[in-house]
Amino acid sequence: MKEEEQKNPDSQYGEAYQYDPTFNGPIKKRGCTDIICCVLFMAVILGYLGVGILAWLYGDPRQVLYPRNSTGSFCGIGPNKDRSSLFYFNILKCAKGFNVMAQALNGYQCPTTQTCVEKCPTVFSAVGPLDYAKKPADVFSQSLCSPSLDLSNTDKTVKEIVDEELCPFLIIPTTSVLGRCLPDVKMLGNIPPDFSNIPGLPPSVSDTSNVIKNGTGDILDSFGARDIGVRIFEDFATSWPWILLGLVIAMVLSLLFLLLLKFTARIIVWVLIAGVLATGAYGIWHCYWEYSNYKDLSASIYDTGFNNNFGFLEVQETWLAFLIIISIVEGVLILVLIFLRTRILIAIALIQESSKAIGLMMSTLFYPLITFFFILVCVAYWGSTALYLATSGGSVYKVVALNATTVECQRINGTLDCDPQTFNASDYPTCPSTACLFVKYNEDGLFQRNLFNLQIYNAFAFLWIVNFVIALGQCTLAGAFASYYWAFNKPDDIPVLPLFDSFVRTTRYHIGSLAFGSLIITLVQVVRALLEYIDHKTKGAQNRFARFLLCCLKCCFWCLEKFMKFLNRNAYIMIAVYGKNFCTSAKKAFFLIMRNIIRTVILDKVADLLLFFGKLLVIGGVGVLSFFFFSGRIPLPHSRAQSNSLNYYWMPIITVVFGSYLIAQGFFSVYSMCVDTLFLCFLEDLERNDGSLEKPYYMSSSLMKILNKSNKKPPKRK
Repeated sequence: MKEEEQKNPDSQYGEAYQYDPTFNGPIKKRGCTDIICCVLFMAVILGYLGVGILAWLYGDPRQVLYPRNSTGSFCGIGPNKDRSSLFYFNILKCAKGFNVMAQALNGYQCPTTQTCVEKCPTVFSAVGPLDYAKKPADVFSQSLCSPSLDLSNTDKTVKEIVDEELCPFLIIPTTSVLGRCLPDVKMLGNIPPDFSNIPGLPPSVSDTSNVIKNGTGDILDSFGARDIGVRIFEDFATSWPWILLGLVIAMVLSLLFLLLLKFTARIIVWVLIAGVLATGAYGIWHCYWEYSNYKDLSASIYDTGFNNNFGFLEVQETWLAFLIIISIVEGVLILVLIFLRTRILIAIALIQESSKAIGLMMSTLFYPLITFFFILVCVAYWGSTALYLATSGGSVYKVVALNATTVECQRINGTLDCDPQTFNASDYPTCPSTACLFVKYNEDGLFQRNLFNLQIYNAFAFLWIVNFVIALGQCTLAGAFASYYWAFNKPDDIPVLPLFDSFVRTTRYHIGSLAFGSLIITLVQVVRALLEYIDHKTKGAQNRFARFLLCCLKCCFWCLEKFMKFLNRNAYIMIAVYGKNFCTSAKKAFFLIMRNIIRTVILDKVADLLLFFGKLLVIGGVGVLSFFFFSGRIPLPHSRAQSNSLNYYWMPIITVVFGSYLIAQGFFSVYSMCVDTLFLCFLEDLERNDGSLEKPYYMSSSLMKILNKSNKKPPKRK
């Protein structure tokens, strides 16, 4: 301990903190820091708002939310309000392998007429050879034909209607998926045998079924997606009070665990450590037992290898290696406990002190709700901006010859612009089976040509702002907990509103520093995203060296992100206390940690162990309870939120477990920030003060007792 207490001003990690009689907690008199980065951050936010406004002006999310028919009208709104589903006249033409025109129009929409209908058809039907002699009204259904055609008053024959695709040539059972009538794959095996005799269809029933599947891209499985969505919604509508109750239980458990750590932290830590040592001891015994069982066998590791159904586990050498490795690990752990027991006790005392701090400042536990709200706003803004940007180009339509059999039809196919609202196939007499089909979104304007760049800007600004919001929460909490530690007489010297005061200081002076730190994290995350994108796009073309290099780069940047988050976290603590810029604060925090690296590692691991155990307790406990309740194993009278009345009882369980994780993460992140802040303050306290009347320690009596230190009391007056 004496070596730790010595202050080495010539250390490679900087000079230890010196006593300052004017210092008593977070500096009140401070100035703005990292102003240039603050201005840059504000400019990015203004630009982000500008991108959102432009996207809102030019974008039309209806293009994604609602399907369009062949005339460009949306189904489900406007004049088609009562016709919400899009019906494809001939789904076979959507299959590239079957239809040459569909293959030629790669990237265009399916080259068949589409119209809005009230209900998707659920029967098989096709225009047979005998139907061509009948009246159109006897062959087709008006509800499935083009609105421009009146079957009761038309001079067109059935053949002309089929050639011009004014009514469907083929009808199969369909189901509505995202507003589109797509084949119901459950019914494809029931295609009538006489379909194979109809001209224009594949020669056999099985071929027809395969072509239909190819035409839809096999996007349907054996169930209706919308039906499942409705059932899940019904389950949530039935069980939401119990889901809410489960989340309240998770919040209460998290709060109780954090408050009880003040009394039980020492017991929990030593029980967990004893459990790790006991597990290692059992592993040693088991390896020795297996080693003894295979002692008389002559088999060697060279005989079995590692690919013989785990045959290497039946070799004595394997268990001897396991025995040696586990014994070494166990021995190292025991030595660490013997020689670092004091530091473990310090970590436990700091954890208990954190519980006291949170108990005196309960408002800090609910600050994550503010962070969560801001992040939710950021996600909503990013998602809506991305959607509006993606739909900001005007629709481009081209004249398409559905049966381009002549040179003239091939010449005009996909080369002429058209308006689906005014298009008339009779304008092209040499190609009667023409249509005006959607090709793409317009990319001719300056705004449209830069949509990809704007999407990148949208993602970058989103990451930067989210990282800034997280940094703001960490710095605000650090300032509140630092004011607790540097209060000499607790709780009398603690400010009345420590969290509010810290938030005001942070937003008033240190927006630039937080933006600087969050920008570094954002740049690392962008590089990681680019590496993942490159890996995904070039996975099939990479050789072994390229894969190895890319894997190393991803690993390095993952480690860099973790390190920068750790460094930023401690830099924000220094910013909250001293009010210096980001680089100076990061340097001070790094040097302070490196001068006490062993204590830092011990505290970090002990705190991680406790917090992991706490999260496991909360999430696992609430998850098990919700499983037994929603599955009906804990029956309640008159309860409709159990398995006998729910369609999918696992959905409320997943919701409760995920919500419990978010709640536990929010509570425990506050606790983790408190531990880190008090730890840095504790290290400064040891360097600044010596326990004399002039330089008393600010640490708690339990910490002073562990370190065999004490504050000298002033002499009693006579």
